[in-house]
Amino acid sequence: MACNLTIGRNEPCKDSIGGLDSVYFVNYTSGSLATSSQANGDALIESLPAALTVYEYQLKGNSSYTETVNSSRDNGTTFFSQELVLNLKKLTNEMTTQLKLMAYGRPQIFVHTSAGDTLLVGQREGADVTGGTIQTGAALGDLYGYSVTFTGLEPFPAAFVVSASYGNPFGTVTNPPTIVGNTNS
Repeated sequence: MACNLTIGRNEPCKDSIGGLDSVYFVNYTSGSLATSSQANGDALIESLPAALTVYEYQLKGNSSYTETVNSSRDNGTTFFSQELVLNLKKLTNEMTTQLKLMAYGRPQIFVHTSAGDTLLVGQREGADVTGGTIQTGAALGDLYGYSVTFTGLEPFPAAFVVSASYGNPFGTVTNPPTIVGNTNS
C-alpha cells in the first residue's frame, strides 16, 4: 500500500455548519455493507445491497459524531475509533425496547450531518453501544430521555455516501434503501 500523499489542500471557505440531522440504523450485515470503486476503503459509497431497510431517527440538539485516528509507530498499526453520541428526547416503552435491541446487536449507522454529508459508522464491524443513560432529569428543563454512545473500530475512516445532500441523505447510490420512520412522537 502506498503511503505517499497524493494532493494538497487549500484553506476552505467558512461555509460549514456543525451538528447532526438524523441517523439511519441498519441491522448488522456481515462483511462490508457498502461498495465503492476503490478497494482501499478511501472512497465514496456508491452502492448498497438491494432491498436494504434503514431505520430513521431524527435528531435535534446535542448529538455528535467524533472519529479518532489511532496510529502506533511501534506496532505499525493504524485504525479509526468512531464515536456517536445520541441524545434522544422523551422516554417511551417502545424506544426503551429499541435501545435494548441496539445494545444487544451491533448496527451499522449512517450519520447524516446538518451540512448534508452522510457517513457510514461501523461499515465492516458494526457499532456497539458502549454506554448510555435512561433519565428523567431533576428539574423541569432537564433531559427526559436517552443518551446513548455507540463505538465502532474500523480499519478505514468512515466512508461518505456519494452525492449526499441536506435533503437527500443517500444521494445517488445504486439501490437506495427503504427508509422506515416512526409515525409516533
